[in-house]
Amino acid sequence: MPLRLPDGLPAIKLLKEENIFVMGRERADSQDIRPLRIVILNLMPLKITTETDLVRLLSNSPLQLDIHLMKVKAHTSKNTPVEHMRAFYRDFEDMRHENFDGMIITGAPVEHLAYEEVTYWDEISDIFAWARTHVTSTMYICWAAQAALYSYYGVPKYPLEEKMFGIFDQHPLDARLPIFRGFDDVFRMPHSRHTEVRRDDIMRVPELTIIAEGRESGVSMVMARGGREIFVTGHSEYSPMTLDTEYRRDLAKGLPIKKPVNYYTDDNPDLPPLVTWRAHGNLIFTNWLNYYVYQETPYNVEDIH
Repeated sequence: MPLRLPDGLPAIKLLKEENIFVMGRERADSQDIRPLRIVILNLMPLKITTETDLVRLLSNSPLQLDIHLMKVKAHTSKNTPVEHMRAFYRDFEDMRHENFDGMIITGAPVEHLAYEEVTYWDEISDIFAWARTHVTSTMYICWAAQAALYSYYGVPKYPLEEKMFGIFDQHPLDARLPIFRGFDDVFRMPHSRHTEVRRDDIMRVPELTIIAEGRESGVSMVMARGGREIFVTGHSEYSPMTLDTEYRRDLAKGLPIKKPVNYYTDDNPDLPPLVTWRAHGNLIFTNWLNYYVYQETPYNVEDIH
C-alpha cells in the first residue's frame, strides 16, 4: 500500500525516482481505508535527508501509512529551509491532543551535552511522557534512544574514547521476538555516536530487556512495555552514502575521525560503500509496523492510551 505524505514533500519526488509508491494526502483521502497514523519527531540537522531515509523504509510495509512530521518549538533548525519547516512540520504543542498508532524519534547532534543542558530537554521530556499515553508503539533512534532510557528509567550514558563509527555485527538475543521475524543469526547495523549505554545499567532495570547487541558496538536494541517502547542505538535507516558524508564532513573540519569500519569496499574510501545492512534495516521497520503497531493498535485511534 502507498504512503500518505504531505503534498509537495521533497521525499515524494526522490522516492518516486526509486519506483517507491507514495501519494499525496489529496489522492489518499479518496480511498476508503483507515491508514495508520505515524508521527516522526525529526531532531536531525538535515531534515529532508532524514525524512527521505525513514519514508523509504516505511514504504516497504503493505499497510497504508499517514505520515506526520513533528518538531520541537524550543529549537530552530539551521540546516533546513524555514519554508520547508513551516510547510511540513508542526510543533508538539499543536499535536499534543492527537493520538498516533506509531511514532519515530530520531537522533540529534547533542551527545556532548548532559541531557539537562540540551535547550529543548524540557520539551522533549514532555514528548516522552505524552508518547506513553498517546502512541501505541514508539521507536527511539540513537540519541533519542539514550535520552528516553535516561528519562524513563534513569539509565546513564557514557562518553566513548573514540567515535563508534561504521557498520557492526549485531546478534538477536531472542529470535522468537516478532521484531526479528525473517532475520539471520547475525545482522549489521550502522553506528555513528560518541556515547553509549551499558549492558550492566540496563540489566538493573527489570522493565527493560536487551534484545540485540554486538561484540564491538555493545547494546543495539532494547525493548520495554511489551514493545510499546523500542530503543535502537544505531541507524538502520541510514542510506548507503550517509556515513561517507559524515566522514568527509569531519575530515574537512579537521576533526579527529577514523574511517567508518566495515563500510567501504576493500576498506578503501576511494571506492563506494558496500551496503550490508539494508535488508535487515527494512525488516526492523516492517516488523515494527506490523507486529508492534498494526497488530496492537485499536481500530479507533482515539482509544489509544
